[in-house]
Amino acid sequence: MTDTYFGNRTRVTEFILIGFLNPFEVQVTLFMLFFIVFLVTVVGNSVIIVLTCSDYRLQSPMYFFLCNLSIIEILITVTVVPKMMENFLSERKTISFYGCLAQSYFYFLLGTTEYVLLAVMSYDRYVAVCSPLHYSNIMRKKVCMWLVVASWLCGFFSILVPTVMKLQLPFCGPNTINHFFCDSAPLLHLACADIRLLEFIDFIISLPILLGSLLLTVFSYFYIICAIIRTPSATGKQKAFSTCASHFTVVTIGYGTSVFIYVRPSQTNSMNLNKVASLLTTAFTPMLNPFIFSLRNQKVKEALTDLVSKCVGAHGLGLNSRRV
Repeated sequence: MTDTYFGNRTRVTEFILIGFLNPFEVQVTLFMLFFIVFLVTVVGNSVIIVLTCSDYRLQSPMYFFLCNLSIIEILITVTVVPKMMENFLSERKTISFYGCLAQSYFYFLLGTTEYVLLAVMSYDRYVAVCSPLHYSNIMRKKVCMWLVVASWLCGFFSILVPTVMKLQLPFCGPNTINHFFCDSAPLLHLACADIRLLEFIDFIISLPILLGSLLLTVFSYFYIICAIIRTPSATGKQKAFSTCASHFTVVTIGYGTSVFIYVRPSQTNSMNLNKVASLLTTAFTPMLNPFIFSLRNQKVKEALTDLVSKCVGAHGLGLNSRRV
């Protein structure tokens, strides 16, 4: 849809999200699949949040960061997946102009915040493994709070300027985005203006944050691996490795997917491959994170077992009181 814009030109008021072109029966199946993914993501990450806030065994910096990561994962999923599910069943797969810009802003804000938070978590694991005697003094509660705040501020300010500049761009058609959400690159290329300056500013702002977080993560794990190798006992090595394995798995998936989308050489049908890869970061990784952290963590499993026992016990007491 378009409105009058500067005389003979028109202004786009909504965009069409192509998504995945499949027969309607396949679209219904995909809707059901991602409905389940959405529920599991929200419930799984909510359980992690409840556990880390309520269980005394999880009152440490590592789980405080994990709680914030779960909040980000829920928000990323809510930002992208519901609209994608709606379009699976809709004939007109549209999103409003401002809705598109808002979705793009929050997606990249949350993504950037997550990368910085993952770097903070890698530093936390570095201190825990390489300086265990000084861990409680270095990773104080106030320090952890400021590190999380800094992660959110990096995401907010790095995405704010490019988003404001996008609002000033004229979009006069076409209005079709070859993606299942309002990704930045396909959105920018629909603008009826020279976008080279905006692309350069976007690059200059995002590069230090993404590259800096990646370098901090790489250096942290380099020293962590060196410390593990120097550990004389097999039990000590296993304990040190177990404290980092879950986080390392999430970091590998996150950065690996980004490298696949943005760094690999251009290939035939690359946009379809990018859409599949984007699904990993917007739907499946947020769903898998609670399982990755809980299945390899004894404290989380114990806290979850106690929570389930309390819920079952409370439900049993409720049934008994009704019978009486």
